[in-house]
Amino acid sequence: MDDRDLALFPFISEASDHVGSLGFSLDRLISSRALDLARIRGKERVIQSISGEIEKTSFSGSEEGPVLSELLSYPFARILVSCIDDPFLTRRYSLAEAVAAYTLLKTRDVEFLSNFGNDFGVDARPSDSYFDINFTDYIKLASSMKDLKWKLVNRKLDHGNVRIAKEEFARLLQEVVRARIHDSLPIDVPEEICDLCAPYLDGIKEILDKRKTEYGAGDFEAVERELFPPCIAHAIANTMAGVNLAHSMRFAMTSFLLTVGMTVDDIINMFNVSPDFDVEKTRYQIEHISGSSGTTYKPPACATMKTYGNCYGEDELCKRIRHPLRYYSMKLWIKKRDEGKVKVQDKVVDPEQK
Repeated sequence: MDDRDLALFPFISEASDHVGSLGFSLDRLISSRALDLARIRGKERVIQSISGEIEKTSFSGSEEGPVLSELLSYPFARILVSCIDDPFLTRRYSLAEAVAAYTLLKTRDVEFLSNFGNDFGVDARPSDSYFDINFTDYIKLASSMKDLKWKLVNRKLDHGNVRIAKEEFARLLQEVVRARIHDSLPIDVPEEICDLCAPYLDGIKEILDKRKTEYGAGDFEAVERELFPPCIAHAIANTMAGVNLAHSMRFAMTSFLLTVGMTVDDIINMFNVSPDFDVEKTRYQIEHISGSSGTTYKPPACATMKTYGNCYGEDELCKRIRHPLRYYSMKLWIKKRDEGKVKVQDKVVDPEQK
């Protein structure tokens, strides 16, 4: 690859080797005035990842400066993410870098994609506009994809191989990019280096904290989200971090949030960071659960959540109730009691019975 490609795909082995050959020390990357643009761009990468999309730099002319800044911004971004060391940020950052890579990869030819895949140990045989992958490798690559079209039963097998289109192969490469970046973070950054990065970290932390508490717009601010049961809180945290939930957990979370007062648009705003986000399909599914078909679906009971492996972080109150909605209503009642808004003898208002 040429230097521009290395700057656009800085997580591949060749790019890492190239950066090593340049001889930039960690101290120089952190403090050299000549690398101000690389550090500014590195911070920008992290901030953009929190919002969900990293905008790739477009190069014009033959100047080496912008290419070098883009290339070095990646290791600096990794330093910033590692200094903050927040699992939410790590997931968001690795996903955003992978999505940005996919946007570029799907425009490249099959030879480029094949070589790119080889760097990640992906063995696929290219043709004019498609790839053949051994079904065992395909299962491994597509295991994190939740859309039914990726299931092996929905694919044609030919002598043990699965044939996929060029853009589909690029989408699978997105997943291996995400996994490589995520699994390599956080890196071991000396405390004194993190101290030197403080001017870059403060702005990131502020935006990160704000994003972590933003579940959407509209009436959701009236919902007492800090009172949610552990299973729902965990599902929301994963959703906002771009983690693909199992279908059963998506249903449980969506039906719960609709029941306690969130709108369809609120929930769509949460899902728009998922790797396979499709706004129209998501809206249809949420509206269906909310009752657009004539049937309003309620969230599953705790026993069902446990059956599907969706019970997470069980606390003492969980042990006394049998439904996530009951947990929420009990927490609401306790809060109002402590604030003097209800009397001890007053009944708990149970949304499960609404």
